[in-house]
Amino acid sequence: MAEVVDVLREVPLFSGLPEKELKRVAENMTERTFSDGQEVTSQDARGNWFFVIEEGTASVNRDGETVRNLGPGDYFGEIALIDKGARSATIVANGSLRCQGLSAIAFRPLVQTHPEIAWPLLEALVERLRDAEARAGAGAERA
Repeated sequence: MAEVVDVLREVPLFSGLPEKELKRVAENMTERTFSDGQEVTSQDARGNWFFVIEEGTASVNRDGETVRNLGPGDYFGEIALIDKGARSATIVANGSLRCQGLSAIAFRPLVQTHPEIAWPLLEALVERLRDAEARAGAGAERA
């Protein structure tokens, strides 16, 4: 679990959480395994899982093109815990893949039961929103 907590500390959504709350999130994660070639997520499909890769590798594909590879310590799907929105990429296991996963179904009651998790999450989301707005504004100024 210590390794998962270390990864959670690097996830922008969770980076503001105290150690105790990071451990609480990690304790609610479950092991998920995927076989070679199996899709973990599908682009444009609604998502409701966040994953941390523990063992193995996976390809990130957008519009049929591989854009990067992921390995142990990498993570994906954190925003899906909150909005269950469309996935921006398809993730495919390259060989055997073992992850720790957190579902939106488990995450919501965790936050409701432990509201001390909620405020740092809101701060992280607002920071991401401000960053996105700044990037969009900079793009509009260049146009």
